[in-house]
Amino acid sequence: MSGTKDKVKGVANEAVGNIKQGVGKVTGNDELQAKGVVQEKKGEAQQVKGDVKDAVKKP
Repeated sequence: MSGTKDKVKGVANEAVGNIKQGVGKVTGNDELQAKGVVQEKKGEAQQVKGDVKDAVKKP
């Protein structure tokens, strides 16, 4: 998988995580809010992975 694909997946996971957090906060659902935080962090990690892949490919 290329670095760009990792970055795109990371951005998507961050967005979905933020939405889950917001919905969880509004509805008082602590579990959904926590899952949102985890998904957001997963997205951040995926973006870093993409950055590393891109950096390794550059001469």
